[in-house]
Amino acid sequence: MAAESSLARLLKTVEPLTPDMSISDVADRLLTREHKAFLSLPVVDGQGMPLGLVSRYTLQDIFMQRFGRDLWGRRPASDVMNPAPLTVALTSGLELAAKQVTGQLQYPITEDFILVDEQGRYLGLGTVLDLLKAMEMRIAQRNRVLRQALVDLKESQTQLVQSEKMASLGQMVAGVAHELNTPLGYVKNNVQLMEALTTPLFALAESQAALAACLEDPACDENRLADALERAAASREEAAPELLAGDLRQLFGDTLYGIGQIAELVSGLKDFARLDRAMSEEVDLNECIRSALLIARNNIKDKAEVFQMLGELPRVTCAPSQINQVLLNLFTNAAQAMDEPGRIQVRSWADEAGVFISVQDSGRGMPPDVMRRIFDPFFTTKPVGEGTGLGLSISYKIIRDHGGSIRVASEPGRGTRFLISLPRNPAVELKRSA
Repeated sequence: MAAESSLARLLKTVEPLTPDMSISDVADRLLTREHKAFLSLPVVDGQGMPLGLVSRYTLQDIFMQRFGRDLWGRRPASDVMNPAPLTVALTSGLELAAKQVTGQLQYPITEDFILVDEQGRYLGLGTVLDLLKAMEMRIAQRNRVLRQALVDLKESQTQLVQSEKMASLGQMVAGVAHELNTPLGYVKNNVQLMEALTTPLFALAESQAALAACLEDPACDENRLADALERAAASREEAAPELLAGDLRQLFGDTLYGIGQIAELVSGLKDFARLDRAMSEEVDLNECIRSALLIARNNIKDKAEVFQMLGELPRVTCAPSQINQVLLNLFTNAAQAMDEPGRIQVRSWADEAGVFISVQDSGRGMPPDVMRRIFDPFFTTKPVGEGTGLGLSISYKIIRDHGGSIRVASEPGRGTRFLISLPRNPAVELKRSA
């Protein structure tokens, strides 16, 4: 097994001591070259069962005493051995062995540990230093795996955030396109009507030119003149210029209104994205609210009536495109929470510490267990395919990166309220990754 083989690499084959071997012989053995790396030597009985360990430091303490070697040298090793040595089964995993050894280890370290088989018979010695080196290598290997996993996780997170942004962008573009279609539709219809109304004018102008040419031509006879007069009269009756002026004025007015709506949507989209502005700037958050409401209008208009109670706000430093993303998410969620036509109330105010935005809906609300998890990544109550569960998680991160907070209160059947607070002067550096 892998666990066994990792410990097997630490196994050092050491000839064990017999219990009756003299202390002097043990000391001599510890001085030999092959035993210099060990802090202790094992004492094993005739059946191969370990009895204890004789420590190099114990013998040094004895021989440092006056006449120590003379008094102790002939005594058996069993008199000075530790009868409760550290014993580890070779089949133990490396981590379990390390836990067992370090749990029983005493400082300073004066002994090695004994490795035994499944029946407890002596196999050899293991040194604490080798065990620590093996654990260090294992930890280094795991750290490399964890670092790579962290890199992969960050890449996945970036891809998921971008996926959520693209999903939000798709919804936003679809909504704006639908909003643009209405004014574009009647502008197109008005232009077609103008073409239909003005076409007879060209025929009238042509017939009047023919009549003028006949009048100026000395060779024009009465029949030709009568025919020209008849065509001019018919063209004038068909063109009806006395009625055309009013129709055209109305068509021009409607067309200019539609073009104005298109310009408003384009300007709102440009302000929403802040494509031509700096990453962060001082803005009036009321502008962000109006811009986000304009972009979200298609998602809201058939589900809720919006009430704006916007107070006077100081300009705050923020990344407006990110704040717009948060507001669009809240407005869209509020509209999606409506099972029947309701209302969305948007408020803003400020105090000495910061500015506040409240978004409250009269939708279905949330139970406590759902409310506790709404900022968790990938958590969603929407059907499969309708939500990634990242919108509020990303919103939470954006507000946090701005040094602010976003809180929620909700009750089933009574709606939900989100409260955003942002400091007047954020102390954190705004991040592009949000």
